[in-house]
Amino acid sequence: MNKTIRNTSVFVLLLVLALLGRATWVQAYEARALADDQKNRRNTIAQYAQPLGNIVVAGSPVTGSERSGGGTDLEYRRTYTDGELYAAVTGYSSQAYGATQLEGIYADVLDGTDDRLKNPLDAVTRKQQEPGTVLTTIDPAVQKAAYRALGNKKGAAVAVDPASGRILAMASTPSYDPSRISGTNDGAAWQELTGDEDKPLVNRALRQPLPPGSTFKLVVAAAALEDGLYGSVDTATESPDPYTLPHTRTVLRNENASAPCENATIRTALRYSCNNVFGKMAADLGQDKVRAMAERFGFNDAGLDVPVRAYASVYPSKMDPAQTALSGIGQFDVTATPLQMAMVSAAIANDGLLAAPHMVSEVVDSDGDALTSFEDGDTRRIVSSATAGQLRSAMVTVVEEGTGTNAAVAGAEVGGKTGTAQHGENNSKTPYAWFTSYAKDPSTGKQVAVAVMIEDSGAARSEVSGNGLAAPVAQKMMAAALK
Repeated sequence: MNKTIRNTSVFVLLLVLALLGRATWVQAYEARALADDQKNRRNTIAQYAQPLGNIVVAGSPVTGSERSGGGTDLEYRRTYTDGELYAAVTGYSSQAYGATQLEGIYADVLDGTDDRLKNPLDAVTRKQQEPGTVLTTIDPAVQKAAYRALGNKKGAAVAVDPASGRILAMASTPSYDPSRISGTNDGAAWQELTGDEDKPLVNRALRQPLPPGSTFKLVVAAAALEDGLYGSVDTATESPDPYTLPHTRTVLRNENASAPCENATIRTALRYSCNNVFGKMAADLGQDKVRAMAERFGFNDAGLDVPVRAYASVYPSKMDPAQTALSGIGQFDVTATPLQMAMVSAAIANDGLLAAPHMVSEVVDSDGDALTSFEDGDTRRIVSSATAGQLRSAMVTVVEEGTGTNAAVAGAEVGGKTGTAQHGENNSKTPYAWFTSYAKDPSTGKQVAVAVMIEDSGAARSEVSGNGLAAPVAQKMMAAALK
């Protein structure tokens, strides 16, 4: 054979082998990456090729699907029943802007592309199966009570069953209707929502930690009782009034100057929300002990999934003694979500045990067979039974005789804690109003833990208080849960 022809043949053979090798690599190793690429239009076409599976509340779907109409290769678009009411639970599924919340987490199940929905033959042929369903733990009565009570206020509310960890309600206001942005031609609505300074797309219940104010005093009280700094909630504390922050000339004053806060017991200090008591208590315990207790309740946990990922509530580190004292009243750099503060009350209500919070009970295929199940009552001990009982007793005093009277529910044991958190430089902006609580019906055994945060109500600064703004919302939620 001619040498030139032979060399050319070898070269061509090498090119063919290179092409075969590349094709094999793409098919064997890069196929999944290419298939999952967000820029792959086929994924979106497959996602909306058939009606989506549903997200279900108390046996009824709160989602649906409808034909997209002409001008698009996406067959179906998502619809929502009572979209504004359940937006903080469902999130949105948009042909143009992706998916969030439960819609995003379970997108593969809801559009039928999850491999668990396929039999072995379907997995080979990549045949799309009927979609699955997401069953939530939401109680529609409690959800409606939360959303309606929040009204036109900017805020959020969460209700949890203390024994099981089931999230019964999750509301965030102002809300939005996910149906407005579910198609491909909803740019005007999207611009309106993303440009709104009130941030309706933000789930404030999970993803906007703010200073919790005096509701954090429950955590400090728990640390003091567990550490043995004080023997009970009725032991007098060593708390001068006024209290000067350590190594400073700054006086930590109480909202009610006439309240009996000097050397007050924990019960009295919670009843009147005495800053001097809990500021001094945090300084006496030291930041490490307070942080340890806060982290037991769930602070500083960057992996809290319910199953939507919640932003971490923060108890800071590397504080000086004055800053540690301020942390004791839920200020300085302490932040919390309403979910976190509901977890605090839930653990106290559940005899010191915290059940893992979750708002999905089960994910099932089209035949109703479980793909994923979330166990109720997956608990861990936070404080002793004795400490939990002491704190419940003191929280009941807050509602019956103290700053939380607006949370009372007829015929039920209700305990709570108010909070008013400073906002802005030198407290120049309207404070945040908080309330966290629990309620138990002795006749039925039903119970619930709640946290409410009002970021802005439009009320005058002098009218902002946990009891005035947040406690009435909690009251309506607890009453609905106990029915």
